Amino acid sequence: MSKLNVKNGTPMGNAHLCRRCTWGQVITGYRESDFVVICMRTDPNFTVPFAVCECSEFSDKHKPSFEQMKNLAIHVNPGRVVSARTKGFYAVTKVKAAREDKGEDEDETARAK
Repeated sequence: MSKLNVKNGTPMGNAHLCRRCTWGQVITGYRESDFVVICMRTDPNFTVPFAVCECSEFSDKHKPSFEQMKNLAIHVNPGRVVSARTKGFYAVTKVKAAREDKGEDEDETARAK
């Protein structure tokens, strides 16, 4: 007998997506069968009779909203700290021309003759 490979099959044993959703109202009892989910995103609200794997209106209630993230953000002003000197480095403020010794070369050639 050969192996049977099923693609996009029914997922088994995964947690209900509505437990993490902002719009889901989940009521759980003491037994496994005591479990009711009500979707609050639809109008009128309805009871979901099965475990949801994927939802187009899913909104994770454990992630902060954009406004909450903006309120928690630390504002940093970009600025450069300028120190007087850094050891081992020297900042060049003026550029000097290299000294040319053409006159000495002419004097040496005249003395050699």
